[in-house]
Amino acid sequence: MPPRVHVLARSPLTPAAVAEFLALSTEPPVDDDVEAVDAELTRRGWDWEHELVCDSFRTGHGHVVCSDGRNPFGQADVRSFLVFGELYPFDEHDEDMTNEPWLREHMDLWSQVPGWERDEACTYQDCESTLAQAALAVTEHLGAAPERSLLSDAAVVTGPAMTHRVWRTPTHAVVLGPAADNGPYGYLTHLQLSLTPRTCAPELPPVADENALDAWITAHVDW
Repeated sequence: MPPRVHVLARSPLTPAAVAEFLALSTEPPVDDDVEAVDAELTRRGWDWEHELVCDSFRTGHGHVVCSDGRNPFGQADVRSFLVFGELYPFDEHDEDMTNEPWLREHMDLWSQVPGWERDEACTYQDCESTLAQAALAVTEHLGAAPERSLLSDAAVVTGPAMTHRVWRTPTHAVVLGPAADNGPYGYLTHLQLSLTPRTCAPELPPVADENALDAWITAHVDW
């Protein structure tokens, strides 16, 4: 049986949501001051988001967007991330379940976002199914299947390897897969779509070079 997951919260990724996210880097830039960002959020129908991920935004589709520079609008040289799933993995090092109460509180926040659904006591196959559905949305928007698909646990804190899928445009790498949440909690795992300048790492390593592939993934998706 595939490894279990305490809780999985998710919101379907659609081609429209993918298109909006991937266009962020090519649109007219927005000034970093709060008033300019507020105006852009109003125009898009987005909101600030401070509980699920620090200094992030909630899109009109209900997903969470954050970036290295906090302001992703028209910034071609920053990494941006679209979170459409959140999972609380079993932690083999937390045998007495010390972390469970407060982590479940954080999962409750994700589950309460409009348009999100919650699955209890599911498996990593459910996570893989969520990633596969998202991959169809990305493929539909980009008009091409992933250039590379591979199993890797390079970007997660705990739990088994999951599938990363890679597309590349002339300027950016588009990576779909799991990544450590990196705060405010540190034990959960995002299911996310990453938009990263191709200058972040060299060309895709050969398929046989697993260590180099892990390093390439980490360079693109680790916050």
